[in-house]
Amino acid sequence: MNEVVLDLETMGVSSHAPILAIGAVRFDKEHGVHTDKFYRVISLKSNMELLLSPDADTVMWWMRQSESVRSQLLRPSISLPAALEEFSCWIGEDAKVWGNGAAFDNVVLGNAYKACSMKQPWEFYNDRCYRTMKNVVTNVPFERLGTHHNALDDAESQATHLIKILKAVDGD
Repeated sequence: MNEVVLDLETMGVSSHAPILAIGAVRFDKEHGVHTDKFYRVISLKSNMELLLSPDADTVMWWMRQSESVRSQLLRPSISLPAALEEFSCWIGEDAKVWGNGAAFDNVVLGNAYKACSMKQPWEFYNDRCYRTMKNVVTNVPFERLGTHHNALDDAESQATHLIKILKAVDGD
């Protein structure tokens, strides 16, 4: 089973927001482990060249975050098309992609693929919503791993929580 938790850091909250970082974790629910990770920091300039739209409130929000959170986005970055090409190679075939919100991570990433005239590497019917699961199964505690608002750390935290939720749903 190719199940992936996706987390994006963006410079907006619309479905056409610039993507600053992609974090993703492939997981194995049955064995309760993360099996593979993906993380790329993306050039804001390359997003802007593709006419993806930041919003002022989100820019101001990032400015209020800690130096350690902001500095992660100043690491050497790659262009959005290069990051998407790498993500497509990494994710493989028949992935089920869990985003944190039915209308955010997966949709924003899908729109980025469209802006780059690239094919989204997962089928629309394999979109999954982690936010829905955590709001339906509320008796499974969430534990934050790493730095909040680091796309990979957030994806790892969400994958760990989702594994526990799915096991609870299955009665394991």
